[in-house]
Amino acid sequence: MTRLGVAFDSVAPRIDETPRPGEPPQHLALRLARAKAAAVAKRFPQAWVLGSDQVCACGGRLLGKPGTLPAAIRMLRRLSGRKAEFHSAVALRTPEQTTRAAVELTQVRFRHLTDAEIRRYVAAEPAPDCAGAFKCEGLGIGLFTAVESRDPTALVGLPLIAAGRLLRRAGWRIP
Repeated sequence: MTRLGVAFDSVAPRIDETPRPGEPPQHLALRLARAKAAAVAKRFPQAWVLGSDQVCACGGRLLGKPGTLPAAIRMLRRLSGRKAEFHSAVALRTPEQTTRAAVELTQVRFRHLTDAEIRRYVAAEPAPDCAGAFKCEGLGIGLFTAVESRDPTALVGLPLIAAGRLLRRAGWRIP
């Protein structure tokens, strides 16, 4: 948000992020972004609130956040040599309780990774709380052969181009 020139505070939304049976990744990301914005707006009703979420899918399967280092290693093994889709959603909740939302798709092609490379990465930059078990803004960029997206910030988790568009449509003046 600093890159958009918008002052902000960060607040944990405390919501259940469990996917619904058969829920497509894009719908899950949008639902969770909206739910996060609504949860924070309940606590701060006069605030403009952005909620965001990112969902990783590979081979038709949701991958989620690994949670532990052993699970991160297993996830990176699964992603090795494959293409994954990251659905990054953002929802804007206004003080008038209207919500606007958008989702951006980023496709990531992973290199064929050896177990040694995966273990070195996880030891150097553990990311058990990140969709896909990596941080693209850090050492994780070395795991890829290509990244395709309309919004280069989306893979980090908050699609700033979409967030800026939502804020401008709601009346904000963003440089």
